[in-house]
Amino acid sequence: MKKNKKISNGVSKKLYLFPLLIIGLILLTGCTPKNTNQQTDNNQTTINNSVNDSNQISKAEFTADKIEVVHFHGTQQCWSCITVGEYALKTIKEKFSKEYKNGTIVFKDINGELSENRDIVMKYQARGSSLFVNAIINGKDNIKEDVTVWRLVNNENQFINYFENKLNKLLGK
Repeated sequence: MKKNKKISNGVSKKLYLFPLLIIGLILLTGCTPKNTNQQTDNNQTTINNSVNDSNQISKAEFTADKIEVVHFHGTQQCWSCITVGEYALKTIKEKFSKEYKNGTIVFKDINGELSENRDIVMKYQARGSSLFVNAIINGKDNIKEDVTVWRLVNNENQFINYFENKLNKLLGK
């Protein structure tokens, strides 16, 4: 039993030394929260400049030829899961009726638990209830999960405005 006590004391001593080691490294490198924020700001400026430079490229290169909106869900759905799919489809049908009719925007409602949907679940790497938007540009998939819709599910108008703006940007409008 004394042996176990020594091991646990050795471990606890190491746990006490770890924060001291971290503090020492911070002091040696001169890293402070202010410097960290300044570096983050500098990185953000670089990113923003890159985005602005990429805006010089023609808008057509970033305009989707086709958009697939894919709502994944399970067999048993809660109110939020059902509503996300309904609002997404409603936005498409009401705000993009022409694009929906001509196939520029496609809506798919997929039960991810069914074996016949395995390939599309794998393609989108969907896990559970989710909404994905695939902006197909020059024949290439640009698949992104939209998690913002879950915060807007309690407000239909906000959801529709948000989703309409998102699809308009993808269509270059």
